[in-house]
Amino acid sequence: MPVDMTSQQLQGLLKELCSLPTETEWVEFKRNADVEKIGEYISALSNSAALIGKQSAYMVFGVDDDSHQVVGTTFKPSQQKHKQQEIENWLLQKLQPKIHFRFYEFLAGELEELAVVILEIQPATHNPVQFDGVEFIRSGSYKKKLKEFPEKERALWRAFDKTPFEQQLAASNISSEEVLRLLEYPAYFDLTGFPLPDNRSGILEALKADKLIQPSVGGQWNITNLGAILFAKKLQNFAHLSRKAVRLIQYKGNSRIETVREIEGNKGYAVGFEGLIDYLKTLLPSNEEIGKAFRKEVPMYPELAIRELVANAIIHQDFSLTGTGPLIEVFEARMEIVNPGTPLVATERFLDSPPQSRNEALASFMRRVNICEERGSGIDKVVSQTEFYQLPAPIFEMTQNHTRSVLFGHKEFAEMDKEDRIRACYLHCCLRHVNREHMNNASLRERFGIEQKNQAQVSRVIKDTVNAGLIRAYDPDAGTKAMRYVPCWA
Repeated sequence: MPVDMTSQQLQGLLKELCSLPTETEWVEFKRNADVEKIGEYISALSNSAALIGKQSAYMVFGVDDDSHQVVGTTFKPSQQKHKQQEIENWLLQKLQPKIHFRFYEFLAGELEELAVVILEIQPATHNPVQFDGVEFIRSGSYKKKLKEFPEKERALWRAFDKTPFEQQLAASNISSEEVLRLLEYPAYFDLTGFPLPDNRSGILEALKADKLIQPSVGGQWNITNLGAILFAKKLQNFAHLSRKAVRLIQYKGNSRIETVREIEGNKGYAVGFEGLIDYLKTLLPSNEEIGKAFRKEVPMYPELAIRELVANAIIHQDFSLTGTGPLIEVFEARMEIVNPGTPLVATERFLDSPPQSRNEALASFMRRVNICEERGSGIDKVVSQTEFYQLPAPIFEMTQNHTRSVLFGHKEFAEMDKEDRIRACYLHCCLRHVNREHMNNASLRERFGIEQKNQAQVSRVIKDTVNAGLIRAYDPDAGTKAMRYVPCWA
C-alpha cells in the first residue's frame, strides 16, 4: 500500500481507473456512498484483488458507473459518522482480518471543482477478508457472497499459497527519495558486508537484488514486506506492519500482576536485533554461582540461547495473524518468548526435525547475516547451552494461536519437580541422539551435576521418563550398567 499519495498521483490514478472499459473485479464506481454497504465492498474487492494478483483494489465515489465520467460526490468520509463512530473505526471493527484501507478526498474534473473520493484497499493475504462475519467476492461487476462460488474460494486459497508474505508490498508507487527515507539502508550494507555505493542508483540496485524493493511504473518503487520488516526505520510507517514490532515486558516477581516496564520496538528486525539483545541483557540478573562449574558471576541465561529463541520467534511467526507480534516477557526466575502462529512441527520434535519456515526469504536473510543459526532452528544449541549452565530444561509449548518458549533461572536438582526432571531427561536424550550418541546414567548425571554415589537419583528420573513414554531402552536386553536410551521416536 502507498505510504501516501500526492494530488498529482491521485489525479493520475483517477484518470487510469476511469479509462477502464467497464467496472472490473478490483474496481467499483459509485456516485455516492451507501455507508452500510462499504464494508461488504471492501471484503469483495480485497478478496478479488488477491485472486487476480492486483496490488490494490479501489472504490471510487463521484464517478458514474456506466460512463465513467467524473460527476462529483457528496460523500465526505472524514466528516461522516456511522452509529456515532468515525467510518474508518466502524469498518475496522467489522473487518476480519484487519486489512489496511484508506480514503483519499480531493477535487477533480476539468476545472477541478468536483469532489471525488478514492478508497484504496489492500488485497487479502493469508485468509479471505470478512465483513461482519461474511466473506464477499466480485463476480464480474457484482458483489456476491464467497460461499456461493466454491470454485473462486478454492482458487483464492491457492492464490494465498503462491504469494509468500515477503513478496507482498508494504508500500507501492513511491519515489526513490521516499524509499531511502523509510529504510535504514546503511544497515543493509553493514550487515551484508557490501560497500556502500556512492550514488542513489547503486543503493537501489543493491536493495532490488535482494528483493527488498522492486521497480514500479513511471520510475517509482515498491517496498516489499521483506524490505520493510527487516530494515524499516520505523515499522509504524507501514500500517499493516506496525503491530509486528517486538514487544518487551518486564514484570516484578513471577506473575503478570505488576509491570516494571513495557517497551515496543520500532525498527526492522535486522537493523534492530543487536540493540534488542543488548537491552534485554541489561534487564536480566546474574547468578553468582551455577552448579560446580562456576564460582563467578555469570548471566542468568546463556546469551546464545536468548539470541536463538528471539530469532526463532521473529522468523517463524505467522504474519497472517493480525494485531499481534513477537513478545518477550521477563520474570524474576524465567523468561518467556512468544510468537504468533502455531509451529509447523510438533513441539516435542523441535530439536531434531529439519527446519520448516513460513517465511523462508526472511529466515534465509537472517541466517545469511549471522543473526540466527545457519543449520536450522538452533534449538539444539539452546538445549546444549542450558545443559552446560546446568539450568532447568526449557519448555516449548503451543497455545491456540501462538508458540511459546520458556527459559528458567538456575535450580538445584533437589529444587526441580518431577516434571522438570522428566523434561530435562527427554531433551538430553534427544540432544545425545542428534549428536549420534546414546544417553545413559553417566551422561544424565553429568547433565544434572550429580555425583556417581547418587546415581540412584538419576535412575529414578530415567525410569519416570520411560514410563512417560518419552524415551526407551536402545537395547532392552543390555545389562543395567550398559543400558542406553534413545528418544521414543528414534
